Amino acid sequence: MLIERIEPQWVEAFRETFELCGLRRGDVVALLSETQSRRVNVELARLALAALGCRSFELALQTPRLSAPVPVRSTGASNAIDGLEPVIGALAATTMVIDLTVEGLMHAPELPRILAGGTRVLYVSNEHPEVLERCRANRDDEARVRDAMRRLKGAKQMQVHGPGGTSLRVRLEGARVGGVWGYTARPGTMAHWPGGICLAFPAAGSVDGRLVLNAGDVNLTFKRYLESPVVLDIRNDYVEHVGGSGVDADLMRSYLSAWGDREAYAVSHVGWGLNPGARWDAMAFYDKRDFNGTELRAFAGNFLYSTGANEVAGRYTLGHFDLPLRGCTVEIDGQVVVDAGQLVTYT
Repeated sequence: MLIERIEPQWVEAFRETFELCGLRRGDVVALLSETQSRRVNVELARLALAALGCRSFELALQTPRLSAPVPVRSTGASNAIDGLEPVIGALAATTMVIDLTVEGLMHAPELPRILAGGTRVLYVSNEHPEVLERCRANRDDEARVRDAMRRLKGAKQMQVHGPGGTSLRVRLEGARVGGVWGYTARPGTMAHWPGGICLAFPAAGSVDGRLVLNAGDVNLTFKRYLESPVVLDIRNDYVEHVGGSGVDADLMRSYLSAWGDREAYAVSHVGWGLNPGARWDAMAFYDKRDFNGTELRAFAGNFLYSTGANEVAGRYTLGHFDLPLRGCTVEIDGQVVVDAGQLVTYT
């Protein structure tokens, strides 16, 4: 296990990232944490902000008791704020919020009100700082993600084909398109670090087909490389059947059914990874507690299929899977953007 302590190269990685966010001397920055936050990242953020001359303060919240019937991982929907008005007001009044909660505020119900105050939010993924150091953002990542977002916006259809029989059709009309490159300098926006991904949240009734997860594909809720195939038959947004005879299929069936909530079977978002610095094989080098898996959502050329909450479709649930697939071909209105797991560059 890697030791969690202050290292100068990690302070520098945080400082560089905050500079990309446009922070400068005198800016007021909130460090939002909870009692289960990774303390080394809180301290690295504090030191990096001090080096930039920012004025920072920490809001440390109590990690809430578990309300779900199963362990909850990587939902992007922290419930640490729990509607506390003084917390929402304090965060909204800052120049920027560094989100160091365990799950992050990406889908938290309080986020729109916080952003409406004119602040911006950077979620520092709950990773060991070595992961953050390796996956620090740069301007090229932003250009790459923005180009992918332009291709998605206004498109009508995504088609995905892959090894073992993956054949998925996604109607994009009415979808909400988003992209993250690891930092944000614009008020009223949120990003996460590591970044490098482009996503669409489809409208209701938009996804049909078959998704085949093969050995080496990843179930990030379980932080596990698959060892046997899992077949998801999807009709009208919902996984209607989970096929497969190995433990990977058994785990997925068990976790989905434990929620007792049909929305856990529905599509959350679809997209592809764009970060050439992120590695598919990185998870093999870390203990589970040291690795949140944001890197594997972003590695270049993966197709990411996620189940669970989708505000665009009016669906809410804590049940969530992020499933990065390798070797897929992704087409947007007939134009290939990922070819058998390799990014396609257009000039």
